[in-house]
Amino acid sequence: MAEELIPLGEKLSRSAQMTPDRPAVSCGETTITWGQLEARARRIARALEGLGVQFGDLVTIGLPNSVEFIEACWGVWKLGATPQPVSFRLPRAELQAIVELAEPSVVIALPGMETDRRRVTVQDLLKLSEDESPLKSRAAPVSVAIASGGSTGRPKLVLSGKPGLTPAEPSGPGFSRFGRGDTVLIPGPLYHSGPFIFAKDALACDVQIVLMPRFDPEGLLAEIERRRATWVYLVPTMMSRIWRLPDEVRARYDLSSLKTLWHFAAPCPPWLKEAFINWLGPDVILELYGASENQAGTIITGSEWLEHRGSVGRVAWGEIKVVDADGNTLPPGETGEIYLREVDGATRTYAYRGATARALPGGWESVGDIGHFDEDGYLYLADRRTDMILVGGSNVYPAEVEASIEEHPLAISCAVVGLPDEDMGSSIHAIVQARAGLSAEALLAHLAERLVPYKLPRSVEFIDKPLRDEAGKVRRTQLREERISRAKAVEIQPGKILSSE
Repeated sequence: MAEELIPLGEKLSRSAQMTPDRPAVSCGETTITWGQLEARARRIARALEGLGVQFGDLVTIGLPNSVEFIEACWGVWKLGATPQPVSFRLPRAELQAIVELAEPSVVIALPGMETDRRRVTVQDLLKLSEDESPLKSRAAPVSVAIASGGSTGRPKLVLSGKPGLTPAEPSGPGFSRFGRGDTVLIPGPLYHSGPFIFAKDALACDVQIVLMPRFDPEGLLAEIERRRATWVYLVPTMMSRIWRLPDEVRARYDLSSLKTLWHFAAPCPPWLKEAFINWLGPDVILELYGASENQAGTIITGSEWLEHRGSVGRVAWGEIKVVDADGNTLPPGETGEIYLREVDGATRTYAYRGATARALPGGWESVGDIGHFDEDGYLYLADRRTDMILVGGSNVYPAEVEASIEEHPLAISCAVVGLPDEDMGSSIHAIVQARAGLSAEALLAHLAERLVPYKLPRSVEFIDKPLRDEAGKVRRTQLREERISRAKAVEIQPGKILSSE
């Protein structure tokens, strides 16, 4: 018998009716029950309706991680509309560019995020309506619209190919490995697709979620112990910051409740992955490779990774191939551009607004990643096509250099970009956030033991601010353009230290 699917808004109503007093969402010291979430979502939905939001509309949401973020999303879904999350830190010009694509009637955001559309807070919406009566059950034609590509100055929206539906009765842990009785901890920002989708799916499975207002490495360990969290989603940047804690700090917290740790969104350095497997056990660690477009993806367990060190796994859904510059499929072991597609006959997983896909005949599409398969069908990533640096005719992938830099105990985070070079075409420039005591000479000596000479940075810049956001993302294009501008006034020499501006 086919699985019964119902609108997300209706699923919340059923969960609230079944266990109205059970905790649903926590963030910091604030916790709301399923009954409270249902009541507030109804009020928000009616307020949005009064402001002109209609079935099928996109509603831009620019909020930090909070209970209110979840309330806003479910209020939107109850109308049959689509949440369109954005970073609450976006500059006005970038926010306006996204809003022009989304065309929302209303932007739900904190004061300070201003566009040419009406902006309201969640508290404003709750003041506009006290009506907690049920609404007509409606499923949004598009479950979510994720903003992407802002680092290039040309943002796009990735509209999910799935409507706002969910199983009426969760069948138990699927690939995500959570189900009733679990507690899902999400420290990453909800405006990114991974944290957003996992939070949505967990609540749709009657699972309590715990959000962190912002990621803090020791704070995350404290939250696992405090909430007896069974499931957590991290990105490699978070993993690195946790691992940089003193051993005695990590040992201070009881993590025995943790059954599943997912990580993806950025390449994970092999040394860091192995450290987490040895710490928490291979059965706990899971990695996923995919994109917001969701055409296809891979999954790998910790045990598999130990047998295929550095891999992101075998194809778990859809189809994936690696091709050369002419579009020819490459054999195992040869590196090329990764192309993905849905299996024949599958429903389209996404639609772009504001962009077109890089495509090959037959429905194959690229999101810009480079990699190769091994003989056993395991995929290995090199880097993004647009991030690759050509040095004297040789390909250098920033992720490889960055992984080697972050092995140094004094390195906190880094980004590697290519700068124009008359002799070699490009020179490798390392931007490093480090603890006191790390010199360019010491770092280059460390790298010389791990990288061939043409992959070594020609220049090193130390900064005192994090390079990656809480989702582990880095804006290489912006970093590169800023350094090229500065290089006109500052001669860059091998090993030179440049101060941040």
